[in-house]
Amino acid sequence: MNSNLILFCGMAASAAGTAVAAPKTAPHKQPNIVFIMTDDHSYQTLSAYDRRFIKTPGIDRIADEGVLFTNSFVANSICGPSRACMLTGKHSHINGFRDNRDQFDGSQQTFPKLLQQVGYQTAIIGKWHLKSEPTGFNFWNILPDQGNYYNPDFIDKNGKKRNEGYVTNLITDFSIDWMKQRDVSKPFCLLVHHKAVHRVWMPETKYLKLFKDQKFPLPSNFYDDYAGRTAAGKQEMSIIKDMDLVYDLKMLDKENEIQSPYRKAYQNGEYARMTVEQRKAWDVVYDPIIEDFKARNLSGKELTEWKYNRYMQDYLSCVKSLDDNVARLLKYLDDNGLAENTVVVYTSDQGFYMGEHGWFDKRFMYEESFRTPLLMRLPKAYHAHGKISQLVQNIDYAPTFLELAGIQFPSGIQGESLLPLLKGEKPDHWRKSLYYHFYEFPGEHAVRRHFGIRTDRYKLIHFYNDCDTWELYDLKKDPMEMINLISSLKYAEIVKNLKIELSALQEKYNDPIRLKSQAE
Repeated sequence: MNSNLILFCGMAASAAGTAVAAPKTAPHKQPNIVFIMTDDHSYQTLSAYDRRFIKTPGIDRIADEGVLFTNSFVANSICGPSRACMLTGKHSHINGFRDNRDQFDGSQQTFPKLLQQVGYQTAIIGKWHLKSEPTGFNFWNILPDQGNYYNPDFIDKNGKKRNEGYVTNLITDFSIDWMKQRDVSKPFCLLVHHKAVHRVWMPETKYLKLFKDQKFPLPSNFYDDYAGRTAAGKQEMSIIKDMDLVYDLKMLDKENEIQSPYRKAYQNGEYARMTVEQRKAWDVVYDPIIEDFKARNLSGKELTEWKYNRYMQDYLSCVKSLDDNVARLLKYLDDNGLAENTVVVYTSDQGFYMGEHGWFDKRFMYEESFRTPLLMRLPKAYHAHGKISQLVQNIDYAPTFLELAGIQFPSGIQGESLLPLLKGEKPDHWRKSLYYHFYEFPGEHAVRRHFGIRTDRYKLIHFYNDCDTWELYDLKKDPMEMINLISSLKYAEIVKNLKIELSALQEKYNDPIRLKSQAE
C-alpha cells in the first residue's frame, strides 16, 4: 500500500495534550472509526479463532473482509484497567487506573480528545466502568458500573434512565440512533462497548434453549492440580469450588431449597429486573432445568461437570446475541454508504477462562485471559487482509486510531501504531516482547499481584508481595502452561535473559515496581 495514504499532521502534540493540527491536504477523507469492545469475550468462543464451540459469522465477517490478529494481548487483564489502557495508550501505572477500585482521571489525555481536536465527533455507548464521568466525548450514554442484562439503566448528561429490553440489543439500538443523528459533514469515532459476555451470563430469552442439549468437552487441564504454581493454587475462581449455583448458574428454585452464598444477589438483582413477560419466558426454560438438577442430586465429579456445561451454555448463548448485533451494525454501515470509509474494530477488554485450569474469570497472565481477540476491517483503500502474527497489545489501539486520522500521536503514548502491520509491512523494529502487570490483590478471586514478560515462545511471570514466586513456560512445548520450568537448569540461561529483558521493559515503561528478586 502507498505509504502516502497515512498523513501526519503539521504540528506535533505534546504528551500533555497540546492541540493537534489536522492535515491541510489529504488524498483520502479521514476515516470514521467504529470500535466495538465486548467484555470477557474469550478468543476460544469466536469462530474466527476457534470453531469448537460456536459459529460467529457476524463477528467473523470483520476478519473475512479485513485482518485477524493472532497474537493480541492486554496489559492488565481486568475490566476497568483494560479500558483505561485502551483510552490512553499507556500502561496502568502511568494512566493511574491499576484496579477496579481506582477512579479514572478524566482530565488526562485520551485518544477521543485528540480526535476531537481535528474535527471528529466522538461518542461512547455502553459499558464505561471507570467511575468518573466520561470526558472527550460529544455524546455518551453509559451503563452504571457493570450494568445489567435485562432492562438496564443508562446514564447520559441528563441523568439515569431505565430502558426496557436486552442490553446487547439496546447498546446497538442507541449506537445506530447516534449515527443517524450525527453531523454527516464530519468524521466520527463511535465506541460501542458491550456488557456481554460478563458474569452472570444471562442470555436473551429467544436464545435460552440454543445450547440446551449440547454437552461440551472438558479442556485437557480442567482438573489441574496446580503443581509447581503456588499462586494458581491460591485463586478463588474455580468452577468446582467458587461458581455459585444460583448467582452464576440460575438454580433459583421456588421451594428455596438450593441455598448458595449469592442466592439473594441474583434473586433481588438480575432476576428481579425482568418484566413479568420476560420472567415468564425465562422460567419456562429454567424451571425444568432446576427440577431435573434437584432430582439428580449430583455430587463430586458429576456436579462439577454439570456446572461446567451449564456455564458454557449460558455464556455461548450471550455470545450469540453479540454476534447478531455486530452483524446488525455492519449492515447499517453497508446500507448507509459508510462501510467504504469506516474502520471497524472488534475486541474484548480481555480474554476469559472457559474451564482451562478448572477456571472461569480472567486476571492471570496465563494465555486464556492475557490473550484477547482483535479483528479489524479498514477502508478499501488500505487493502489489509489476512492474519497478522506480530505481538500487539491494547495500548496500541490509541496510537493506531490517531495515525489513521492523520495525527502524529504524542510521545507520552506507550503503545505502537498498528498501521505498518495493516499496510502489510514486517518492520524490523517491531517489539519482540510484551509487558504485563496485574495489581488487584487483595480482591475478588484472590489472584495475586504479578508482572511478567512474554516473547513469541517464552513467558516469565513474577508473583510478588505475599506470594514471592517465579514461573517460566515454554509455550511451544507447553501451550497449556502446566509445567513451571523456573528451576530447570536447562532453561537457566533463558531465565537470565528474560529477566534482563523484563527489567528493560520496566525501565522503558517507567514502572516503579521493580523487585530485587528480579535481578537474581
